[in-house]
Amino acid sequence: MPLERSEQVELSVEAGQAQSYLWRMNFGPQHPAMHTTLRLILTLDGERIVDAVADIGYLHCGFEKLGESLDYNQYVVVTDRMNYVSSAANNVAWHEAVERLLGIEVSRRCQYLRVIAAELARISDHLLCIGAMGLDTGAYTHFMYAFNPRERIYDIFEALCGARFTTSYTRVGGLCRDASPKAIQMIRDFCRDFPKVLRDVHLLMDRNRIFRDRTKGIGVLTKEEAINRGCSGPVARASGVTRDLRKDEPYLCYRDFDFQVCCATEGDCFARYRVRLAEMEESLKIIQQAVENLPPGPVNLDPGYRVVLPEKDAVYQTIEGLITHFEIIMPNRGFEVPCEEIYVATEAPNGELGFYIVGQGNPVAYRARCRPPSFIHYALMPHLIKGHMISDIVAVLGSLNIIAGELDR
Repeated sequence: MPLERSEQVELSVEAGQAQSYLWRMNFGPQHPAMHTTLRLILTLDGERIVDAVADIGYLHCGFEKLGESLDYNQYVVVTDRMNYVSSAANNVAWHEAVERLLGIEVSRRCQYLRVIAAELARISDHLLCIGAMGLDTGAYTHFMYAFNPRERIYDIFEALCGARFTTSYTRVGGLCRDASPKAIQMIRDFCRDFPKVLRDVHLLMDRNRIFRDRTKGIGVLTKEEAINRGCSGPVARASGVTRDLRKDEPYLCYRDFDFQVCCATEGDCFARYRVRLAEMEESLKIIQQAVENLPPGPVNLDPGYRVVLPEKDAVYQTIEGLITHFEIIMPNRGFEVPCEEIYVATEAPNGELGFYIVGQGNPVAYRARCRPPSFIHYALMPHLIKGHMISDIVAVLGSLNIIAGELDR
């Protein structure tokens, strides 16, 4: 196991007692299980963890500060790079907050397509989580089984918006473009084939003795601790917290769909794995209902709202379209935003993803604050690994699904 540095610290002991030693050691950021930037400073008694200090890492991109200089449409490219595993869900959360601040509601077709994109992103995120969790605990085959369908999801996003990874799919008042018949068919094909992938994953891992021994009873988080420490998403639901913003505080068109909130009570790494598997099945139900009942009509608001760019034909052929395009695009113009503040949260794949925005009358926020679930959950690490062995760190971290981009402050 590659280590940066170790420091031996002698403990003072009373006379007559045997001397004991604690070791202070860095775990990460070079360790492959630490997602390239995370760092834990461990205090060890042999291989058993006595204490730990979590360091959020070294990205320092200034995501929130950028919100004070980019307009509400430009900032969507920054949200792509927060949880870059499920960027479409970040896009939806950001523009849901902006539209609430503006007091506008997008079309039904746009809402359905945003839900489809968000749930595809949830499946992609959970597949990466359980795949990497299996890889970190020695199950390489499981990693490949989980990663193959993610390529199909990337193909769908490419058909929807032209990008595979950093999608920038949403816009204020709509989407970058409507879904083509090809994209709709690709989504239907994915819904038809994905249940087989879930069955294979269950067969590979549910009764895998090594995986169960590495995850059951490890990193236990009780229901009370999950609530007191601000947990959300699969981490909280695996500990018995039955909260899901899609049900408790519905947004977009989630009221239209029949799905269940997936919970467990054990609160260990294995429970978090099982909750994510169950959530993928429910996300698949939502996508199937949405794609088969996709409403007709436009995906963007009428240009009369002066928040959506007009069609190119209108820009080139009408003076009204040209002026509207000019007003929205030019610096220090754009659409007016109330001098108010708002906080809007959505149920992202890892939990509650919220944006706090302070408007200042122009298309650039005075303040843009993000509440990312990974930042909250990474603070759990010292608590969850205390008393465990060094080898348990990778299982606990994998079950929390910490995405380094969300830790940027």
